[in-house]
Amino acid sequence: MRKNTAILSILVLLISILSACAKKEQLPGGAKLIHKNELVFTASGEFKPFSYVKKDMTMTGFDVEVGDAIAKDLGLKPVPKRITFKGIVESVKSGRADIAVASHTITPQRAEQVLFSTPYYYSGPQIFTRPNSSIQSISDLKGKEVAAAKGSTYADLAMKYTNNVKVYDSDITALEALSSGRHDAVITDFVTGKTAIKDGIKVKGKQLIERSEQAVVVPKDNPGLLKLVNKALEDLRKNGTLRKISMKYFGQDITSKPKN
Repeated sequence: MRKNTAILSILVLLISILSACAKKEQLPGGAKLIHKNELVFTASGEFKPFSYVKKDMTMTGFDVEVGDAIAKDLGLKPVPKRITFKGIVESVKSGRADIAVASHTITPQRAEQVLFSTPYYYSGPQIFTRPNSSIQSISDLKGKEVAAAKGSTYADLAMKYTNNVKVYDSDITALEALSSGRHDAVITDFVTGKTAIKDGIKVKGKQLIERSEQAVVVPKDNPGLLKLVNKALEDLRKNGTLRKISMKYFGQDITSKPKN
């Protein structure tokens, strides 16, 4: 009898411990986390100045600092995780990361797979060419070889204007290839192109095609976490953190909605 009582006591203790651990892995409102007290967020590390790898192999950049700020606003430890851009949405869906802070443009197609936060910055795709190119606008792209990042909305956009699209692992790689004489143009985010030019890549910006909204990606089955992320972004807008991070990397505020 004493043996059975002891075993029962141990089982009750184990259940209590496991229940406590399960509660610690959840935030208010039913939000779920992979690890308690941590926010695991993913970026590509391929998209300078949004996310890139330093010499010590750690990631930095605008997206990474925004991810850090969201985690800290929620009272969590930020844990950035590097995943190739084309695999980021799937990584969030499969539970390898809590969220993605990786410059994902809000699209109906992606919205079928994941949840999107309110936009944390506003941008737009632009055509980039070599300085001596005669290409000026989308009407000049027909039949031209246009490059873009694999898995990006820019690759999909390029397909609207030409049947000759080449994809690269990152926007910077595509721009470097353009500068060295390969393909005719690149479609990428105007801020990325502007930064690449500043860093010495010899390309020139042409037509700004459209405006786009970039947001944090959250799993479909975690609406509670989406509410907390949106609340954190609201806090970061109000206290000026988003603007401060933007000014650090771009010298302008891309976190405020354009007036036109």
